[in-house]
Amino acid sequence: MAKPIVLIAEELSPATIDALGPDFEVRTCDGTNRAELLAAVVDADALLVRSATQVDAEVFATQKRLTVVARAGVGLDNVDVKAATQAGVMVVNAPTSNIVSAAELAVGLLLASARNIVPANLALKQGKWARSKFTGVELNEKVVGVVGLGRIGMLVAQRLAPFGVQLIAYDPYVQPARAAQMGIRMVTLDELLAQADFITVHLPKTPETVGLIGEDALRKVKPTVHIINAARGGIVDEAALAAALTDGRVAGAGLDVYAKEPCTDSPLFAFDNVVATPHLGASTDEAQEKAGIAVAKSVRLALSGELVPDAVNVQGGVLAPSVKPYLALAEHLGVIAAHLAPDPAARVSVEISGELSQEDVRVLELSALKGVFGALMDDPVSYVNAPLIAKERGVETKLTKKPENDEYRSLVRIHVDTTGGQRVVVGGTVAGPRRIEKLAEINGAEIDVQIGAHHAFYSYADRPGVIGVIGQILGEAGVNIENMQVGLLPNSTQAIMVLSVDTEISPTINQTVANAVGTELARVVSLRD
Repeated sequence: MAKPIVLIAEELSPATIDALGPDFEVRTCDGTNRAELLAAVVDADALLVRSATQVDAEVFATQKRLTVVARAGVGLDNVDVKAATQAGVMVVNAPTSNIVSAAELAVGLLLASARNIVPANLALKQGKWARSKFTGVELNEKVVGVVGLGRIGMLVAQRLAPFGVQLIAYDPYVQPARAAQMGIRMVTLDELLAQADFITVHLPKTPETVGLIGEDALRKVKPTVHIINAARGGIVDEAALAAALTDGRVAGAGLDVYAKEPCTDSPLFAFDNVVATPHLGASTDEAQEKAGIAVAKSVRLALSGELVPDAVNVQGGVLAPSVKPYLALAEHLGVIAAHLAPDPAARVSVEISGELSQEDVRVLELSALKGVFGALMDDPVSYVNAPLIAKERGVETKLTKKPENDEYRSLVRIHVDTTGGQRVVVGGTVAGPRRIEKLAEINGAEIDVQIGAHHAFYSYADRPGVIGVIGQILGEAGVNIENMQVGLLPNSTQAIMVLSVDTEISPTINQTVANAVGTELARVVSLRD
């Protein structure tokens, strides 16, 4: 019996081949040579790439039996995930391969900024012995503010603790008790800005975080502060940082990421007290080896028909046919519940009722958690790491099954209990021969809306005229309403409106709607492919 063919299109760590083992026929090609790639992929079962090979719709149209594309790294910019999904090809990456490397680089930038290592090095190589010019500061007893206490932020904090620093952090989705166990005090962003001697950023890049460390924030910091960004470009406003450095309101900075990359010309590069690197967060031998080994293991799982931990689109695993359509539904409901929750989650419960409860639905709990945390994090969230993320954040999880459901053949409910004592419940089902995902209820209000790419949710005192007001505001903003449903919350005069729109509603327009209607809830939710 012929062995499955694994095609490696770029140079990978030798450990990748070792991790694949002897069960596959390994072939190689030059992924940057288009003709060579297309010829080689025709009969491949798996394709392994890094960042140079463009795996697009043409590749998926050419292949005949491809099961999985594996990117040995974190990003997927060079893989057309939508085309892969349409072709039924699984896409996997290595989401945790670079977290240690990224954390260590952030620490390195912080130390380099504190001790003026880069300008002192350049001066000495130019024949200048200028010791007095490059006096730095110690970390001992200084306050380090970590903005974003996810996996990388936590690793940075752990590595800085032995320097004798005081650790504070801002992250609205981390419970203070969990952080306290690690010796970290949670504070508001304004408190962090005012208290920190060093600020290191480790947030995902979202519409809410872009420009978070901007002009306003940089007028609240100490003039002796050093600011480090090795997370995502654009979270620190580069123009505002340059102005603060010019005015002496910031003592120094260390940057590895930029709003536009590649970045070879920036006003920040003119400052001696700015150390800048070209997005080197994942550029270590160890990170590349980890990435290769991780995707090799995923390929083995995919080609054996098992659930793949880091699948980003078509989920693997041997699942009952009746369960598969609910995978995406559970994830989308998790995303919606996370956006509707007013505070961080303390408990996430997944309830399966009706016919579906007779099946093994444990993967739906993972899918729901993937949605909940994926809505809050830029780091990849997979079926395997979603429970770990919940554990790290002190979030309880529970799966329950109820055989009876009087209204639906099968229903999935996501209950999110928040740290503020409130509960959000979102329910949905899959309907019809085309297995359409539908939102069925929100906090007890009956809703019947097909789940799409962009939604808006508004809660308000039920009264005439509200629909017209919202329609007029969105119409003037050029936002087309594809569907609208209004339900009444049980035992309440409050209504909840769900809109399906063809484009994302901007924060400004969303706030205009909220002000005009007097909403208690105004949320815009976009679902990823």
